[in-house]
Amino acid sequence: MRISTLQNPPLAAALIIIASIFLAATSLLAKALGTEALGPPLHPMQISQGRFLFAFVVISTAVVTLQFKLQRPQWRLHLGRTSCGWLGITLMFASVAHIPLADATAITFLNPVFAMLLAIPLLGEQVGRWRWGAAAVALLGAMILLRPTPASFQPAALLALSAAAIIGLELIFIKKLAGRERPLQVLWFNNALGMVIASMAVLPVWQMPSLLQWGALVSLGVLMACAQACFVNGMARADASFVAPFSYATLIFATLYDFLGFGAVPDYVTLTGACVILSSAAVLAWRETRHKPLVQK
Repeated sequence: MRISTLQNPPLAAALIIIASIFLAATSLLAKALGTEALGPPLHPMQISQGRFLFAFVVISTAVVTLQFKLQRPQWRLHLGRTSCGWLGITLMFASVAHIPLADATAITFLNPVFAMLLAIPLLGEQVGRWRWGAAAVALLGAMILLRPTPASFQPAALLALSAAAIIGLELIFIKKLAGRERPLQVLWFNNALGMVIASMAVLPVWQMPSLLQWGALVSLGVLMACAQACFVNGMARADASFVAPFSYATLIFATLYDFLGFGAVPDYVTLTGACVILSSAAVLAWRETRHKPLVQK
C-alpha cells in the first residue's frame, strides 16, 4: 500500500534545513563524547548506541502519547535503511573525534551527491540541468569548506567519506519508505532496529559513561529523533534529488557550533563556502517553485 502525501517543495526544503540544525548539534555532541571534553573518550559504537537508544525512547513516547497504531512494516526496506544508518552514523562519529568538526561534516554531507546519483537508477527520478547544476555548486561549496590539504587524506577523512556514501544510500531507503508508511512508523522501526543492532555491536567496547556523558548521550538521542522527524517528513514532500542539496546547510550550522563550542572563528574561506551552498539551495528552491505547483497529488 502506498501512502499519498501532498507534495510541497518549499515546506520540504524548510524541514530539511531544520533537520540540519539538529544534525549539526549531534555532531558537536559526538565530538565531545569521542574526545576528552566530557571525560574519558567513548568508543564510536557506544556513542551510536546511545543515539539509537534514547531516540527510540523519544519516538516510543510519541507513539504511546498519540495512540499511534503501527501497521505491517516493509521489513526489507527498514532493515536496509537501518543498517545503512547505523553504519553511516558510527563512521561519522568515529571521524569527528580525529579531524576538525567542519572538515568531517563537510566530507560526510557530500551524501546528497551520492543520493542524487542513486535516485536516478533506484527511484527513476528525472534530474535536469538545474538540479545537476545546483548539486555541482553545492559540492563546490563543500570543497571550499573542506580546505583540501594533505591532512584531509588521513584515515579519519576516509571514514567520513565512507559515511557519506552509505548515508546517501540510506536516503534512497528513506524516500521509498516515505511513500509506503507513515513517518512516525518509519521512525519507530528505524530506531527500534537500530537500537538492537547497536546494542549488540557495542558489547565488547562498552564502558560506564560519566554523568556529563550520560546527559550528552540523552541529548544526542533527543536531537536525532527531532532531526529524523523533520527529515522523513521533508523527504515525503518532494523528490529526493530536490531536497538532498538542502542538507548541505548542516555544514553551516556545524561551523557555527564549532565556534560556539570550541572557539573556532570562521574565516573568509568558511564564509565563502557557506555563501556558495546557500546560494545553490536558494536558486534551486526558486526554480522548483516557478516550474511546479506548490501542492500536487
